[in-house]
Amino acid sequence: MTTSVEFDWMAEEGEKLQSCRNFNPFGCLGPQPYEDKWIVRIWMPEAENVNLIFSGNELATKSPNHPWLFEAVLEKNPGCNYQLKVVRGGITHIQHDPWSFRDEWMGEIDRHLFAEGNHHHIWQKMGSHLQKRQDVDGVMFCLWAPNALSVSVVGDWNSWDGRHHPMQKRLGGNWELFIPGLKEGELYKYEIRSQEGHCYKKADPYGFQHEVRPATSSVISKQGDYKWNDKDWMFRRDRIDPLDQPISVYEMHIGSWMHASTDTPFIEEDGTSRFPVPAADMKPGTRLLTYKELSEKVIPYVKDRGFTHIELMPISEHPFDGSWGYQVTGWYAPTSRYGSPNEFREFIDKCHSEGLGVILDWVPGHFPKDSHGLAFFDGSHLYEHSDPRIGEHKEWGTLIFNYSRNEVRNFLVANLVYWFEQFHIDGIRVDAVASMLYRDYLRPDGEWIPNENGGRENTEAVHFLQQANHVLFQYFPGALSIAEESTTWPMVTKPTDIGGLGFNLKWNMGWMHDMLDYFELDPWFRKFHQNSVTFSICYNYTENFMLALSHDEVVHGKSNLLHKMPGDDWQKYANTRALLAYMWTHPGKKTIFMGMEFGQRQEWNVWDDLQWELINFKPHQGVQKLVDDLNILYKSEPALWKNDFNQYGFQWIDCNDNTQSVISFMRRDKESGKWLVVIANFTPEVHSDYRIGVPSSGYYAEILNTDGELYGGSNIGNMGGKSTDDYKLHGYDYSISLCLPPLSVLILRHTPE
Repeated sequence: MTTSVEFDWMAEEGEKLQSCRNFNPFGCLGPQPYEDKWIVRIWMPEAENVNLIFSGNELATKSPNHPWLFEAVLEKNPGCNYQLKVVRGGITHIQHDPWSFRDEWMGEIDRHLFAEGNHHHIWQKMGSHLQKRQDVDGVMFCLWAPNALSVSVVGDWNSWDGRHHPMQKRLGGNWELFIPGLKEGELYKYEIRSQEGHCYKKADPYGFQHEVRPATSSVISKQGDYKWNDKDWMFRRDRIDPLDQPISVYEMHIGSWMHASTDTPFIEEDGTSRFPVPAADMKPGTRLLTYKELSEKVIPYVKDRGFTHIELMPISEHPFDGSWGYQVTGWYAPTSRYGSPNEFREFIDKCHSEGLGVILDWVPGHFPKDSHGLAFFDGSHLYEHSDPRIGEHKEWGTLIFNYSRNEVRNFLVANLVYWFEQFHIDGIRVDAVASMLYRDYLRPDGEWIPNENGGRENTEAVHFLQQANHVLFQYFPGALSIAEESTTWPMVTKPTDIGGLGFNLKWNMGWMHDMLDYFELDPWFRKFHQNSVTFSICYNYTENFMLALSHDEVVHGKSNLLHKMPGDDWQKYANTRALLAYMWTHPGKKTIFMGMEFGQRQEWNVWDDLQWELINFKPHQGVQKLVDDLNILYKSEPALWKNDFNQYGFQWIDCNDNTQSVISFMRRDKESGKWLVVIANFTPEVHSDYRIGVPSSGYYAEILNTDGELYGGSNIGNMGGKSTDDYKLHGYDYSISLCLPPLSVLILRHTPE
């Protein structure tokens, strides 16, 4: 018989459950020892009646202490082997009791590794997981929210009411609950009560899928059910040094590469179709392509252009199209704008089958303040710093991760492993690394806090980046880790064990700025700025550089590449071709942004298509043809990539002819001993008898001329090549006399006599 003390205690527990203030529902719900028997307490808000079904018998329950609490006494512990017959709103249904599944999901080792920041597969525990527990199908939910007063799982199945499914708080601030009967595709969020009693509905930080914007719920999604077909690709990738390979990257934003008509529906994985709602600023009558449609269109196009990799601007779920994906809310989910996670896996699988690697932009430097995201997650500054002088990017309106917190670093490091392991990506480009490295980044005096040594360096972020790269290459030795780092921070691409940041490539922002500044000049003034095209070689071997002409250079009033160039249309095209050819022959791996490969005229607009109609015109066809041929030549000539980071791979012939704005150099392959000669004329003048020194006698075949007629040029050249003369020049015993076309780059291959 229930004593008055027990009655009062259960009444108090019931009130806590009803007001979402109970962090320990397992302490009173489910099977509980009761004298020499067992009592089953059931929490069923708004139920009219609950009976317990056990061992083939249906037992009535009593509700002596709270109208939503029901209990029945049994002779033995039923474990999970009972069901509930519930009458609610006049409707009867049978279900399992969530609080009968009491075994801990996060074990001691999991908790320990997570607490020290070293659980590299934490997503296998955190988030929502379709599970069979005690032969019962359902979903296991697990969340880290150490400062919350209570956490509940909410969804359509409980009318988004946090009173129905309170979670159990475990050691380490983790919350767990197994909810029987839930299936793939169900929407959910976490309802979090702070210690002050404030209520927040948050998407799952570890959610594997989220709703299509503007909706913000997480979606219960399967993991590990995709059948990959890229075993050979993955085997080869992790057994070669990527820096010893040609790398030519096509950077793209898949939401604005091309659109489809809204008259054409998406076809879902199950064969059903739907008509998605486009973003408000998208061109009327258009919609985004799906991952499947992109597979059919993007992959053949990029392969035909000869690129080795596709780089995708951030794919992680984000609420606002206009952020380009750089304000992430769903770190473990590819955006649902284009389809399901498995459809994205299929896209990557097909890239690999066609010989294309996939690089993702990864954004561990900041996150947005959206209410369903990480900001003030459990009623405290959990993921971000509490002090805005170190925890906020005011110019971007975003928050900065607290890298000093082990669990936060773990969230990000495991996320890196997740994308490589679960989606077979081949590389990452880490966005805005400089903003992470410096505490005073974009901050005036008085609005930043020095580090423990009084300096401006963010030592916590440094340690995080080192940990992330160390872990990445531990698991995936053939991966690419590329830093967008715009300062002179030392040793960005050096190993972490000697104090480097551990990346294996760094965008050469200095080269990019110098070259664009130079090419924007009227050719007459270029002779005063020769250093702009030669200076990069002075520091080329301090890091492993990638040359990049990225999306950032074709937005916000900067014009697209073609329209940065001076002069009439002919000169604009010629300058564009010359810049691209110089880029492909300069040491370093290559990245260009979509549209540059055919000379897009207008700035990139995230809401619009690329200007595909331009390909119908010969000048744009010429630029595209040049990019195709540059990639073919680049991949076939080891001298252009084999020794990118070895000083033997590059040798000036003459870098001092500023009067005529001409440079000449060699690219060399140490292994074969072969070399190419490159001559660039950055003026619109023809130099009909221009002599350069060369190291060996023989014939120098003209294997590429950016002024060729097929590229839209004037077709001035050297009749296929030139033989050497016994005339010493530039420190060599031989020389050749060349005709240099206007605004052009020539590439010559030596053939011994």
